[in-house]
Amino acid sequence: MEEDEIAKPAKPKAKKDTAPGRLIDTYAAQCENCHKWRVIDSQEEYEDIRSKMLEDPFNCQKKQGMSCEEPADLDYDSSRTWVIDKPGLPKTPQGFRRSLVLRKDYSKMDTYYFTPTGKKLRSRNEIAAFVEANPEFKNAPLGDFNFTVPKVMEDTVPPVPKLGSPISTTTTEKSSFKQIQD
Repeated sequence: MEEDEIAKPAKPKAKKDTAPGRLIDTYAAQCENCHKWRVIDSQEEYEDIRSKMLEDPFNCQKKQGMSCEEPADLDYDSSRTWVIDKPGLPKTPQGFRRSLVLRKDYSKMDTYYFTPTGKKLRSRNEIAAFVEANPEFKNAPLGDFNFTVPKVMEDTVPPVPKLGSPISTTTTEKSSFKQIQD
């Protein structure tokens, strides 16, 4: 089983935007050989690993200076909420940013894309309209905007969620990647 996690602080948002702790802040991949979790340094690197996971599974040696002999970077446990990401999803088109937000009730995550201008896009129709209105992005493959959401791992969800308080959430891919939110 392999998965990715990333540590990336969320950018400040408007009042209406997501509460702290409901965004993914750590990405990790699980080694195909030893099954240890390795923290991935950036969302971009995570997306690159995830996009190639089916044809080129992650292993410890792909991380500089790392081997299966080293201790795991993270342990799968209930100290944070983990979510499983689907392997093989395409990388986010250049200039855009993919954001996953955990719902307050921990039921699932929602996917959004932010344009290079900061506009939040919530659906394929909004993306198509944006690309149509902004021809400089016509080369962004519409198929690379994927709204598939990671599965929330129920065994890591707090028994009684405290709404509005920071939480840890991890996104994972069965036999692929894992992302963590703190």
